[in-house]
Amino acid sequence: MSTENPRIAVLGFAIECNRFSPVATAQDFEDDVDIRGNRIVVESRSAASITLPDLPGFFSVMDATGPWAPVPIRVSQAQPGGPVERAFFKGFLAEIAAGLKSVLPLDGVFVSCHGAALAEGTDDPDGDLFETIRGIVGPDVPVVAVFDLHANVSRRMTDNVSVFVGYLQNPHNDIRERGEEAARHLRECLAGARTAVTMVKVPIVSAPIALLTAQGPYADLINYGQTKVGGDIVNVSVMAGFAYSDSPKNGLTAVVTARNGKREAAAALSLDIAERAWAMRERFRKEMMKLDDAVQFAVTVGRDKRHKPIILADVADNPGGGARGNTTYLLQALKKAGAEGVVFGVFNDAALAAEAHRLGEGATFTAHFNTQETHEFSKPWSCEAKVLKLTDGTYIGRRGVLKGVSADMGPSALLDLGGIKLVVITIRCQCMDPQQLETFGIDIAEARTVVVKSRGHFRGGFDEFFAHEQIYEVDCPGLTSPVLANFTWSKLPRPVYPLDDHTTWTPPTTV
Repeated sequence: MSTENPRIAVLGFAIECNRFSPVATAQDFEDDVDIRGNRIVVESRSAASITLPDLPGFFSVMDATGPWAPVPIRVSQAQPGGPVERAFFKGFLAEIAAGLKSVLPLDGVFVSCHGAALAEGTDDPDGDLFETIRGIVGPDVPVVAVFDLHANVSRRMTDNVSVFVGYLQNPHNDIRERGEEAARHLRECLAGARTAVTMVKVPIVSAPIALLTAQGPYADLINYGQTKVGGDIVNVSVMAGFAYSDSPKNGLTAVVTARNGKREAAAALSLDIAERAWAMRERFRKEMMKLDDAVQFAVTVGRDKRHKPIILADVADNPGGGARGNTTYLLQALKKAGAEGVVFGVFNDAALAAEAHRLGEGATFTAHFNTQETHEFSKPWSCEAKVLKLTDGTYIGRRGVLKGVSADMGPSALLDLGGIKLVVITIRCQCMDPQQLETFGIDIAEARTVVVKSRGHFRGGFDEFFAHEQIYEVDCPGLTSPVLANFTWSKLPRPVYPLDDHTTWTPPTTV
């Protein structure tokens, strides 16, 4: 063990899993990020990393605060999807275990995580991971981890970390800052700080559209928690969870880390926040705009320049929540209504993108949508189209969640459907950065209506064009519909609010 040049294992596992989506495969991780060894160090010190920004943030502060020796193991992350295939997760966990054992002794561990994973055969792969790490490095080695605020938290997660750091912002514009924070906490632990982590779960499982942090009940909870940070309190993380995981771990969770071993202080605060959440539970409801109303509004905005431009968010088909990103309900309705000045992005259809690349720019053809999809919401449709521009789909994000991140949509095409400019991509992802449209030469400021297949992260990228009151969430069918009654739940703890109005909760007597 070294105090002068501490050896810190670095690893990551990040995927948000929707139980109703197709299984996430090894290819899904390969398409996003699955790197080992020194590649992790290189990417984490890159100005345009392919990883989540918490890794570059962690490295920047560790590099600035003294000597250290990063010991890279493996970082695997994928776009949200269904439960991870059994073979991939078992192989990943085995590789992490073997890798950690081969580099002992260690002075600390940093994990870039999400926290809402599922895998075939386990509903708590995140708990499996942290239990494995702790079992190998021992009880005294600090393990610090960063989690998405949509994490579904288990005690196997909190019991096996030294400091639990959750995102504070939704859209997640603070991921890098949370990595920086994690590094500061790890330095404190390396200097001998003793910590205690507690959690209290409340039976609130809200649709993600009610979980923004600029305003609303979730913002109020998070902001309250941050007023308590300092002194004995190291970190306060209010984790809303991810409804579509349909997991026994679902439920809003207050997680508090205290220093000086002050478990009672952490317990009291986590219970305080949980009780506050329960008292404001009725605020975790949010209405959407009906499909027909949204289409008519878009038609009006396109024809009458006295109206401000708008964003229509196709929240039920959000790839960022495990949806396929290819439903045509809103697209067809806009086309049928003759909407003008519409920019629509991004639509996941590898076969259609390949056909556009085969034909070339300037070609006109009959675009056939969803020819290779069989999911119930991914229905075929055809219309006439013209290929306006082709790209390889690579870009560097410039705002919000993806700022400074090197990203890849795969071979992509801009199609003109007559009044609607549609961006078609190969690698499934949500639309959340202006560069995903601007790389095709689109001037977003000139659009009358922008349609995004995204739940909320687009707000952090497109806020320079659209104020909060210009954004409308549209009620369409899809794998991430905010209407939770649309789903057949199998493992979600019931009753739960607001799905079950009669839900009751009694605060625990001990934490």
